Amino acid sequence: MMRFGIIGTNWITDQFIEAARTTEDFALSAVYSRTADRAEEFAAKHGIPRTFTDIGEMAASPEVDAVYIASPTSFHAEQAMLCMRAGKHVLCEKPAASNARELEAVIRTAREQGVVFMEAMKSSFMPGFQAIRELLPTLGPIRRYTASYCQYSSRYNAYKAGEVLNAFKPEFSNGALMDLGVYCIYPLVLLFGAPERIAASGTMLASGVDGQGSLIASYREMEAVIAYSKISNSSLPAEIQGEDGTLTIDAINLPRKLTVRYRDGRTQEIDATEEGLVMSYEARAFLAAIREGKTESSVNTHALSLAVMNVLDEARKQQGLAFPADLK
Repeated sequence: MMRFGIIGTNWITDQFIEAARTTEDFALSAVYSRTADRAEEFAAKHGIPRTFTDIGEMAASPEVDAVYIASPTSFHAEQAMLCMRAGKHVLCEKPAASNARELEAVIRTAREQGVVFMEAMKSSFMPGFQAIRELLPTLGPIRRYTASYCQYSSRYNAYKAGEVLNAFKPEFSNGALMDLGVYCIYPLVLLFGAPERIAASGTMLASGVDGQGSLIASYREMEAVIAYSKISNSSLPAEIQGEDGTLTIDAINLPRKLTVRYRDGRTQEIDATEEGLVMSYEARAFLAAIREGKTESSVNTHALSLAVMNVLDEARKQQGLAFPADLK
């Protein structure tokens, strides 16, 4: 049984715990929060036996084998390395760090300590994504990938009213690209590798983060067009266009309904809705990597995470979007 400590007491953590509890080898052991009241409240909610307000103490606890990190992005690298140096395996929410320099240090630490570090991009492990990979060869030479993730933030009305919450603060290394654009970029790089070059633009907010943006990624024989936003909504599907057919994906972040329209007139529809809870797939993959004595996932690899982070860094550079973490 793998005993987990939790860092981050928000809605995504609630979902992870619910999903992970449906897998084998998962047990909740501890939760960390900066305040004792919040730690105790979260522990009572989920039946967690131990609470910590000192992250170092939780990392050193012999009752914790692995850690799930869902804190703001600016804390990911420091917290992950602290836990790994204490011998803990780490599953870290996306993006895995603020920039490539931080992520390189995280990966180096995982390898030095002989523990698993995995970025928690759940879509990679979903049945829908596996179906996408199987369908790609039927499309012929791939020429275009289009994806968008535009979701009006629940915190944007407060922002417009003058209250800048964490979702729009650059000191937490967030914004539309890091929070939503990554969902479009990650599968692109997983399927087709790192692009040869990108062209990125974005709409900056007065708080210092991007509210929306777009990116064109160029490859030798194809290109990708990506749009993302936290200040507007979109219901556009994603597409992968090949010379022999076009694959339409209902949502790139949660691929479930797939349709292929072949150039010869045939149509193929696939319902790849997951059995069980979405995040259970990444939890199983993480636990399997630990059992197999690896330091990384065979799907969400260290190299993949770093390649995605390099795209994010270059996009931010072109947009003029800098985080305090970049100056450390």
